[in-house]
Parts: sequence; C-alpha cells; structure tokens
Amino acid sequence: MYTPPITTLQEKVEELRKLVKESGIDAAEALQELEGKIQAGSKTEAAWKRVELARHPQRPYALDYIERIFTDFTELHGDRCFGDDPALIGGLGFLEGRPVTILANQKGRTLKENRYRNYGMANPEGYRKALRLANQAEKFRRPIVTLVDTSGAYPGLGAEERGIGEAIARNLRDFSQLKTPIVCIIIGEGGSGGALGLCVGDKIYMLENAIYSVISPEGCASILLRDAARAKDAAAMLRITSGDLLDFKVINGIIPEPPGGAHQDPDAAAGAIKQILVKELQDLGDRNPSVLVRYRNQKIRKIGHWNES
Repeated sequence: MYTPPITTLQEKVEELRKLVKESGIDAAEALQELEGKIQAGSKTEAAWKRVELARHPQRPYALDYIERIFTDFTELHGDRCFGDDPALIGGLGFLEGRPVTILANQKGRTLKENRYRNYGMANPEGYRKALRLANQAEKFRRPIVTLVDTSGAYPGLGAEERGIGEAIARNLRDFSQLKTPIVCIIIGEGGSGGALGLCVGDKIYMLENAIYSVISPEGCASILLRDAARAKDAAAMLRITSGDLLDFKVINGIIPEPPGGAHQDPDAAAGAIKQILVKELQDLGDRNPSVLVRYRNQKIRKIGHWNES
C-alpha cells in the first residue's frame, strides 16, 4: 500500500487548516487527530533513517576507526579453549601514548570478507577471547576500549553447542567486576546480547546514527507485530536511536557524526571518538579501581527503572 511522504501530508493539513478557517467549520478535533498521525509517522521515518545509516555499507567499521584513532595496534588471537573468531577482534594499541586494550566487532565489506568475519556475528570463542584479553588488561592496569557493531551474536548450531549464552553471560558478570577503566562506543548496530557481551563499561557512548536494541526491528515486527513488513513501525516502537537511549540514561552521551553520516567523513567521525576516549580515560584513570567497580554496578542496576507519573 502506498503511503504519501510526511511532507506531503503536512502540506495537505495546512491546506485543510486554511479551508477550515475560511469556511468557519469546526474541525479542530479531526485536525488534531490527523496531526497526531503525522507526528507518529515522522518519528517512524526518523527512526528508520537511523537504522539505514547504522547499516550503511560504506559506514566505517571497527578496523577503520582503530587505524585512525590508535597507534601500533597489535592484534591478538584465540580464546585458549577452542579457536579464534575473526568476527571479534582484540589487541593492544596506544591512545596518545597510553597503552590500551581494544575489543571490537568487525564486519566485512565484500562477500568474501563477510564470510570470513561471519557478518560481524561473534561465536562463543569470540566472547571468550574478549574476556581473556580483558582479564589481561586488568592484570597490567590497561584501560579497555570496546567498539560495538553487530546485529547480534551468531545463533548457529555450533555456537549453541559451544555455549554462546554462557559465554555472553560470563562476560556480563566479569566485565562488571573488572578493576580497570572501560569505555564502550557503539559505532553502528548494537544488537541484542551480542552487543551486550562487549557493552558493560564505566562510560557508554553512541555515534549519532548508531542503534542499540534488544532485538532487530525486523525480528520485533515478525514476533510482536506479526508482520515482517512493519519493521519501520517496530524501529520507532523499540526506541533504539541514540537520542532515545540517552533519554533513558542507558548511555552517557552521543558522539556527533558528519552531515549525512560517518561514511561521509570517516576521519572526522574518528576524531570525534578519539576526543571522547582521551577525555574519559584521563578522568577514569584517576579513580580508585574499587570505586570504578562500585559506580559501574550502580549504573547497571539503575537501567530499567522507570517512574511513570
């Protein structure tokens, strides 16, 4: 079914308003109802636009940002249990001379790269590798930076057999207790438990056009709305944009993107992320590790509390 653009509907409302004023007809209630529908449609379009930008094929991925933000990055491999997972990369680098541990979801651009990276969907060994490197960072008093960009953890049979749920749950528990600063940046998609496995930190930021949700809009539309074609409506209902998450106090701030999205100027987007990282790691590095853990857990426990007047 064809739906007129929001701007066209707004123009029609203005014409109707002028006609009502000239004729003296009382149509205030009908106009108010129509304007409410337009406003809801506008929110739906805005939310879906963010989803499209978060998934843009030219959007910078984790390695693009690592190359621009950190120096002397050395990737480390393996979970010392099963194997290595190219969908989740980890290693050591320097942020303006400060050694840091970097953990990130990595997607591919070509079909070959995406098959290698499993479209950014990590297996259990990816999360176990991340936890191994996080524990190493705590031991050597290195701060941790995570770059989150995944539609979710890999839901395949092998992942289930190797304990994907247990691996993510262990990360949630152990990351909450690590006595070293953790700053998380959602750079694209932050989908479900796959994102949560890297998104427990002292400070959580989102790029302006990133999304963060418990389920994909398509999945929500299929399950709750019983119609996969209503993904746009689901995106608005889920409240997955950076502005929504900041209002809910799930994140600490929004990192602005260049006009048109991060892919229009990756250097500027990376510069904005770097500025936040330098500032936050300087602040968090001056705090007592036990205090960090206490405040981190307080922040986590506040998520989901809702007061409705």
